[in-house]
Amino acid sequence: MSADFLFELGTEELPPKALKTLMNALRDGVAQGLASQDLAYDSLHAYASPRRLAILVRELAEQTPVREVLTWGPPAKIAFDAEGQPTKAAEAFAAKNGLSVSELATENDGKADKLVARTRAGGQSVTELLGGIVNDALGKLPIAKRMRWGASRTEFVRPVHWLVMLYGEQVVDASVLGLQAGRQTRGHRFHYNRDIELFSPHDYLETLASTGYVLADRDARRQLIREQVEAEAKAVNGTAVIDNELLDEVTALVEWPVALLGNFEERFLSVPAEALIASMKEHQKYFHVVDSNGQLMPHFITVANLESEDPAQVIDGNERVIRPRLSDAAFFFETDLKHSLESRRDALKSIVFQKQLGSLFEKTERIAALAKHIAAELGVDTALAERAGQLCKSDLVTEMVLEFDNMQGIAGYYYARNDGEPNDVALAMQEQYQPRFAGDALPTSTTGAIIALADRLDTITGIFGIGQQPTGSKDPFALRRASLGVLRLLVDKGLDLDLRQLLESAVMQHTGLTDTDGLVDRILDYMLERFRAWYEDLGIPVEVFLAVSARQVTNPLDIDRRVKAVHEFYQLPQAQALAAANKRVANILSKSDGGAASVDPQLLQEAAEQALAEAVATKTQQVTPLFKQRTYTEALTQLADLQEPVDRFFDQVMVNADNEPLRNNRLALLRQLGDLFLAVADVSLLAPSKS
Repeated sequence: MSADFLFELGTEELPPKALKTLMNALRDGVAQGLASQDLAYDSLHAYASPRRLAILVRELAEQTPVREVLTWGPPAKIAFDAEGQPTKAAEAFAAKNGLSVSELATENDGKADKLVARTRAGGQSVTELLGGIVNDALGKLPIAKRMRWGASRTEFVRPVHWLVMLYGEQVVDASVLGLQAGRQTRGHRFHYNRDIELFSPHDYLETLASTGYVLADRDARRQLIREQVEAEAKAVNGTAVIDNELLDEVTALVEWPVALLGNFEERFLSVPAEALIASMKEHQKYFHVVDSNGQLMPHFITVANLESEDPAQVIDGNERVIRPRLSDAAFFFETDLKHSLESRRDALKSIVFQKQLGSLFEKTERIAALAKHIAAELGVDTALAERAGQLCKSDLVTEMVLEFDNMQGIAGYYYARNDGEPNDVALAMQEQYQPRFAGDALPTSTTGAIIALADRLDTITGIFGIGQQPTGSKDPFALRRASLGVLRLLVDKGLDLDLRQLLESAVMQHTGLTDTDGLVDRILDYMLERFRAWYEDLGIPVEVFLAVSARQVTNPLDIDRRVKAVHEFYQLPQAQALAAANKRVANILSKSDGGAASVDPQLLQEAAEQALAEAVATKTQQVTPLFKQRTYTEALTQLADLQEPVDRFFDQVMVNADNEPLRNNRLALLRQLGDLFLAVADVSLLAPSKS
């Protein structure tokens, strides 16, 4: 037998940014609790709105499964005396299992005859367990800070007001967070702020919606909001820009969503669109609208938590609220335009970047010098890079950024344009922060990429240089993300730069570093190790990366080309045999005295060694220009042809011949063979290790 189970906890308005997490955690907690009791059910659904968390379990079994429990006792020879009477050992075993001695059996466990107790477990009513399961799930919710209310010692994320627990049509006799379970829920705070009696879990969603003006299904409510917002934008021939985080937050703020379109004065469109969007999104939770060209339109969409009889009044109220917000943004922008980014540099001298690393002004000086060096290495305009480095943090002291911190860089772009700075310098103000996260866009301009590199390298070398590098899970300066950003910039932007040289240049810009022993090597190892996870995410086996890493190359772009080439080689049918051969070569050479400096053709006696020498010479001629061009994939594909002569050589030729000149000549041949592959990677590391 089974029935549906409904749990609903009514609360004060829950934290909107935490609602989805709380809902999912509650679902997982209840599911784990049911599983721990072996309770079968058909499906489990979680619901959430600003004032409630709910779980609906379809076809939940009415009791735990009944099973036989087999418990072995003492051997029969100990359980009974010579007259066959039970001993104290038998009586104690029976009492322990709640049985009489006569209810015990004697069976063989495969080793000896023993007493055995056969009992039945399970069959507990689900209604007796649900209170504990729910309380345990609520206790495990990820709540950073719980609160108390009234005189109660009960704690939860918000005060609780009602509790529904129904199994079928029956109220579950349970207490949760100081509330006794019942069948009364409540409707919308404004539309229907009254009790609603629930008679069946099956009707939960429909009853709340039709009577209480509450859409309890968060996912359905989210989808409805999306559709309403899109429809409102379409009405003015625009497209709503729906940010998923904002959509989640709005979904968590309303129980009966009604999207409404509002307007603002076109004069505000002279302000950077990003500032207007930030004001609408952050302060008012509005969705903005763009035209077919992606340009901001003078409209916004708000989602009300009620169905007003006079929606025009609601819209007017929102327009009155947004107007001063946008006026502030316009004022900040117009005020900032009166001062150039250059004139703001002095203000950076009073802002500490890091106590031991100096002010933001000093950081910009270091960035500018390093950017100039990088530009020279790349053969691009050094003056642009230096100028961008000098100005890159000036917008941090503008009114706009002080009000909207997410405008840093963006504001700098607009102000640099206003100041008449070159377009590349202006772009660098914004692009210096890219990539902000995995998968984020990269700078479009070379100058932007250079400043993004210089900024990160300055931070990484500085923090390592004062001994505050990441340890374990602690990374307060986000150096892991900065390191991955550097690698992405170098690889994905195709910047042919040596990371060791970049780090040496970055360290030179600092004064007062305290932890300088082996500093560049430590940073280099740390940064290049980020590549391991990078390639694992791409599905490239770790041994491929290790084969390249063994060559100690420090140019990330070159490393990437090698890894991808070795990965392709690794998938060729000849790869395993050649990897094993290279491993054998390495082992032989490590145990030898070095052999001859070069191969003497006159000492090649066996046909197999003559064939290998000819093949190695031919391949050397073919792949040497490929190595110079770094076309490693083609080079390794060419070298795959060596499998047959290499196999024949090891099958037919004794390397460690008694004749010393002959032996040294063969060792020289093997060294030439190994060096061909080592020009790309240590492919011997691709060979499977013997277990």
